[in-house]
Amino acid sequence: MQVAMAGLGRMGMNMARRLLRGGHRVVAWNRSPGKVEEIAAEGATGASSLEETVRLLAPPRAVWLMLPAGEPTEQAIAELARLLSEGDCILEGGNSFYRDDLRRAGLLKPLGIRYLDVGVSGGVWGLNEGYCLMVGGERTEFLRLEPLFRTLAPEEGYLHCGGTGAGHFVKMVHNGIEYGMMAAYGEGFSILRASPYADALNLADVSRLWNRGSVVRSWLLELAETAFRRDPGLEGLQGYVEDSGEGRWTVQQAVDSGVPVPVMAAALFQRFRSRLDDSFGDKVLAALRNEFGGHAVVPAGERKKSTEAGAGAVRPATAGNKK
Repeated sequence: MQVAMAGLGRMGMNMARRLLRGGHRVVAWNRSPGKVEEIAAEGATGASSLEETVRLLAPPRAVWLMLPAGEPTEQAIAELARLLSEGDCILEGGNSFYRDDLRRAGLLKPLGIRYLDVGVSGGVWGLNEGYCLMVGGERTEFLRLEPLFRTLAPEEGYLHCGGTGAGHFVKMVHNGIEYGMMAAYGEGFSILRASPYADALNLADVSRLWNRGSVVRSWLLELAETAFRRDPGLEGLQGYVEDSGEGRWTVQQAVDSGVPVPVMAAALFQRFRSRLDDSFGDKVLAALRNEFGGHAVVPAGERKKSTEAGAGAVRPATAGNKK
């Protein structure tokens, strides 16, 4: 089927590639034209604007947004609300706050424009491994666009999670769990590195060992092994760990719901603390983020002023705030 991919960053570009490989017709748009030219050379139809993107699609249209959460996404949805027609659909695949989905869907509904919120996990490995997709919105629209989800995801790797906001809500909690898992690995490797056996232990080998039948085996340990093989002491980066919003929202939701989440809360606060010093455990977290998501690391010897929206207060559900 046909779909537009708006936003060709780390995730959007490879998602467009996977859709092309699956036989779908992809119209591609990005704020910088170089990436549009790159994917057009691989078979996509390039567009120079959202207006041209809509014009190149036949109704009912599907426009998948993979833009930074916050103002870029808000602006794109506002523009698409003027360009799309009744029966068209916007799929929002960025890391948006689920309450923003409720507001957006409410604004689009009187125009007859459908809205699906899609939590996407898979990072830079998704092109070959597939993307885990958590979808919220009308089930009839989910079923209409299911061929796209089936192509992007591995087997059983996508789910209609419920009404509007459910997809991003499930992704939010997913990322909160991820924070806790990464923090636990970081602490464990820190203990090993500080132990009497540190000189004899190869942390890459330990990572590989734990993935052979252990109850703590995971893809994150595979990525840890890769990071330790490349730089055994993680000396080439600082233990400076950003947060992109979901961990904060998860902890705030737990507060609002009266649910105790001491592990997630501690993991979130650990990321705040990482910006004040440079521990080995934080190096592990920074290395894992780089391995699974291609997130930038801070080279050793440098300090970085926080630029991700995670540096601010918990983001309320308003269009003017950036994540």
